[in-house]
Amino acid sequence: MKVKLPLIAVLACAAAVTAFAQSRHTPPSPADIAARQVKRMTTLLSLTSAQQQQATTIYTNAATAEQAIRQSEKANRDSLRTAVKNNDAATIDQVSNSIAQSTAQLTSIRAKADAAFYQILTADQQAKLTELENEHMDGFGGHDGPGPLGLR
Repeated sequence: MKVKLPLIAVLACAAAVTAFAQSRHTPPSPADIAARQVKRMTTLLSLTSAQQQQATTIYTNAATAEQAIRQSEKANRDSLRTAVKNNDAATIDQVSNSIAQSTAQLTSIRAKADAAFYQILTADQQAKLTELENEHMDGFGGHDGPGPLGLR
């Protein structure tokens, strides 16, 4: 019995690893990303249904724009890996600049979405969001979330 238990555990782990390796992670759709963000903001700020609709549009549009950039980022990372393996300094510089540009674009998209969202809030909700942001930033030594509101 003692020998069978470890063997069963090893076989179960092997089966789980095989199943995990065969399944591909499908990233969430822009609508799913927006819905999760709006749900969280509704919980934190008691958004009205009108605000929820506006926020859904804002964050769906942002997530859609981010999705296109993320696809080009994958190609850039692949190119960078190849350039590193080939010791191709010129391509490393070129791809690094492209990655920096993508990062700037993502930051801009998130900041603009957060700015648009902030404008649909009441003064009380804005104050609550600012309070939550300050608590979030102080908790672990700094800002650790994407976007200037740090709540994503």
